[in-house]
Amino acid sequence: MLNTDRIYQITDIPGYSPEVGRLLSMMNYARHTTLQAAEGLHREQLDHLLDPESNSIGMLLLHFAAVEYAYQVGTFEGRELNEGEMDTWGPALKLGIEGREHIQGHDLAYYLSVLSEVRNRTFELFQSVDDEWLHVEEPYWNNKSTNRYFMWFHVLEDEINHRGQIRWIRKRVREEERA
Repeated sequence: MLNTDRIYQITDIPGYSPEVGRLLSMMNYARHTTLQAAEGLHREQLDHLLDPESNSIGMLLLHFAAVEYAYQVGTFEGRELNEGEMDTWGPALKLGIEGREHIQGHDLAYYLSVLSEVRNRTFELFQSVDDEWLHVEEPYWNNKSTNRYFMWFHVLEDEINHRGQIRWIRKRVREEERA
């Protein structure tokens, strides 16, 4: 549900309570800029590792979907990922060695499809809640209290943070290709 006509507005979205809509509009902007950062990349660029310890752009794209899926499960279903879900999403959540071993060989269409599928589910799930739901508190990292609003803000800021890595990696990859 990416409406690029209003991409530079944090605003209400029809069908959602006001704060939920504004949160989703921020997530839309972050995703819009992520898609711009990945636009036109081919498989080798998506799999490229700058060094043996780095993450690839493809790994980071799948990481965005994995984090979002994990927060769907945690906030809407009140549970951790099960074993089957960890088999699917674990390498993308953990990145590092596990990610490098399992996340490679996909084209951009694959990553965009996964991102879209997960985001569409996010929009569906958020139709079932209101602004009060965002403010429900529960234990979080280090047994500190948080609310669901912060949890979903974290999904957003995680993507923005790693999108910066994608831009940096993309620039390095293109420099290596020109050399």
